Amino acid sequence: MRDPRALIDTNTLAASLGDPSLRVFDCTTYLEPTPAGSAEPYNAVPGRKTFEDGHVPGADFLDLQGEFSDTDTHLHFMMPSVARLQAAFGRHGIGTGTRPATRVVLYSIGTMMWATRFWWMLRSLGFDDAAVLDGGLDKWKAEGRPLETGAPRGYPPATFAATPREGLFVDAARVKAAIGRRDTVTVNALGPQFHRGLEPSRYGRPGRVPGSVNVPAATLVDPATKGFTTLADAAAKFAAQGISKDKRTICYCGGGISATIDLFLLHQLGHDDITLYDGSMGEWAKTESLPIERD
Repeated sequence: MRDPRALIDTNTLAASLGDPSLRVFDCTTYLEPTPAGSAEPYNAVPGRKTFEDGHVPGADFLDLQGEFSDTDTHLHFMMPSVARLQAAFGRHGIGTGTRPATRVVLYSIGTMMWATRFWWMLRSLGFDDAAVLDGGLDKWKAEGRPLETGAPRGYPPATFAATPREGLFVDAARVKAAIGRRDTVTVNALGPQFHRGLEPSRYGRPGRVPGSVNVPAATLVDPATKGFTTLADAAAKFAAQGISKDKRTICYCGGGISATIDLFLLHQLGHDDITLYDGSMGEWAKTESLPIERD
């Protein structure tokens, strides 16, 4: 594993609770269906209720759509300005340049994709001391570990000074330009039925970015533990789709969330030239000028 500190298990987190430099965050969002005929693919509902019903003791809550996404677009979860992110992370007590260094643990409920999305965002801002809780709150609860209820108490505000990394996000133009290139592989993290265009899509036209391969995020998680699959299993799944370290890899999904599970494991496997198409099918499928492919 390239970066062991980017993944934390429940035992280690439990032993770390009470550390004044630790910042633990529930990142959960729920995607609720919209009425038939709605222009929106889903309603993004922050997981505040489930947070208040039970969370890791001392944890705070991060509202991805409400605080950490671009408000000047109809698309959900798009990366906002660096200034907006610096202010938001600082409000929640994530500081840079502090001694001792701030240690961040991210978790979510039902799926780790909300935690990996925040991990990828922080990485894009140059913050490398964040870890994803393997198995999320599901594993924590299954092990009978303590829970705290009620509203978040939060952490003391801090100063977050970003040192952005270039290239961790790409737009539709870059994805389109990569179609047919032998040095680039584009990876769809959605399920195979949506990749093949066999079922109606809530995002618009069914299908995929032409030429893209399919490594569903769901296949990279152990359904029994809710944790990541082994690195050997992930490596085999990526290799089977022609994904290698000597190629640029663009990952996408429906809204730029589940694809971060693929990106997290690609990073841990030592892939360097990896990026996220932030608009994903939420943008691509509804943009008629962009090509689409289906079986």
